[in-house]
Amino acid sequence: MQETNWYRTDLIDETEEVVQHQTKQQKEKLDESEGVIFEEYTEKRVKVTKVLVNKEGSKEIGKKEGQYITLTVPSLNIEDHEGMEQLEQSFLKYIDEIHQDIPLTKESKVLVIGLGNRTITPDAIGPLTIDAMQARQLENHVEQFILYAPGVTGQTGFETSEFVHALTEKIRPDLVLAIDALATRGSSRLCKTIQITNTGIHPGSGVGNQRAEISKEVLGVPVTAIGVPTVVDATVIIADAVDKVFRSIATKIQEKDRPSGKLSVTTWTSDTEGEVDLNLVRPIFGEWSTWSKAERRQLFEEVLLSDSQRLIVTPKEVDLWMTKYSTLISNCLFQWIENRVNQF
Repeated sequence: MQETNWYRTDLIDETEEVVQHQTKQQKEKLDESEGVIFEEYTEKRVKVTKVLVNKEGSKEIGKKEGQYITLTVPSLNIEDHEGMEQLEQSFLKYIDEIHQDIPLTKESKVLVIGLGNRTITPDAIGPLTIDAMQARQLENHVEQFILYAPGVTGQTGFETSEFVHALTEKIRPDLVLAIDALATRGSSRLCKTIQITNTGIHPGSGVGNQRAEISKEVLGVPVTAIGVPTVVDATVIIADAVDKVFRSIATKIQEKDRPSGKLSVTTWTSDTEGEVDLNLVRPIFGEWSTWSKAERRQLFEEVLLSDSQRLIVTPKEVDLWMTKYSTLISNCLFQWIENRVNQF
């Protein structure tokens, strides 16, 4: 089967998964290279993934050198206030941690860039966050933030990075924060994740619409990117659905003689998140049912992308998610800058 380049993701830990799904020799080479330091743990319901990439690791996984922090609440839903509160607490903690080496005082200037197209809901997290921050800035009179939503190249005719570069040269901020929507290659990550990285950002890269980067190398000042995954390729949705069907059937076959199945007085729902032997469904669906999820995704990519039509999928409640995340990011940034400047 022809190898596919999984470029439709902006999340660093998904890039790590690509390497892990490759050959055993490649995985061992990555582990021995010390180019990527990977740390993963849980704080309450928030799954925290930290990845530190050096020059050698950048070549191995195709991501820029720097620090990446990914925060995910896997069980998060639109009505889950507790989950959002825990995600907010973690975001506040790690937005401070990633900037520990950057001194900020009451005289400091932080340029906040809201990337994206406000007329396309899944891409509007940046402009909506700027709106939320402007409203709060009027109330709190916070002078450190300079807020700007440049729009997209299709609207203005100019590269977004050119606007940001010109503004940076004019005001000379101590830090640039770029907020944008991201693409994921896992449907379970949609609107349940925030990624923070000090490597900057390539607007639109996750959906194959790569523009000039916004980074320290380009602007001359530190750049931190804050992103929320809001879209996923349709082939990923198909692959995830097929995998869930295979795992569900295999689990029912595996547990049909156990008390959990025999004593159930209602419709029995199996747990497909644990270890499942997919060889149990091989007689029904054939060899491909035992392939890894990555291999099946690659098959769907090859078959479906041969057509000229390509679909990008977003949750139906994406407008509510955008409101929640723009408020969350705005609240945390104001609280963070207040805590930081009051230290001096």
